[in-house]
Amino acid sequence: MNFQDKVAVITGGSSGIGKAAAIELVKQGANVVINGRRENLLAEAAKEIDPTGAHVAYVAGDIADPQIAERLIAEALSRFGRLDTLINNAGIFIAKSFTDYSAAEFDSVLSVNLAGFFHVTQRAADVMLKAGSGHIINITASGVAEQPIKAVPSVLAALTKGGLSAATRSLAIEYADKGIRVNAVAPGVIKTPMHPVETHDFLAKLHPVGRMGENQDIIEAIVYLEASKFVTGEILHVDGGQSAGQW
Repeated sequence: MNFQDKVAVITGGSSGIGKAAAIELVKQGANVVINGRRENLLAEAAKEIDPTGAHVAYVAGDIADPQIAERLIAEALSRFGRLDTLINNAGIFIAKSFTDYSAAEFDSVLSVNLAGFFHVTQRAADVMLKAGSGHIINITASGVAEQPIKAVPSVLAALTKGGLSAATRSLAIEYADKGIRVNAVAPGVIKTPMHPVETHDFLAKLHPVGRMGENQDIIEAIVYLEASKFVTGEILHVDGGQSAGQW
């Protein structure tokens, strides 16, 4: 796959999967624009992604804010002149019993996981429709959203990330004849700063293969989807077997 001079927008790009994706795409010749809430972390991530600064830009702010979504897409166009790929990676995960969720937690999870997706994807799709090409990749969730685990009650993840899987298929069909592909990667539990080291042994046991996923596992899935021009509407499970069934 030739990524030379392609332009990708990545939400949740200051750490974890988002930053790893940006590093890989720049390594393969692409330009990236990353988003996150904290400007200092974004600036540090940008230096790590590309020390020269030639192939990376960033827009700080809450992706659930329509104005931030607008700025993010505008930055890709003004800085690099085009938009080829949107990776919706930003997300919040809160695991607790259903009746223990607060109204504030409900609002927070839906704001980032759904409103954030909606605003930036709508704006990206508008640009891609005018260009007649593009690719949208949603990072959803596997185990907690599609194969619920009793030890990790997390209905807000099921509600929001499960909804993104459905939206992926819906948009894939809507745009299939317009040059835009829409796919998703559904990870298991990945070793990112979201999960403290002391929880890793427990989290590894939540996968049939007996280990947590690595950022590279997800990056390889993203690269595959980018390269696979005949694939759209796909929910690619990269979850150590979680989605295969009970174990």
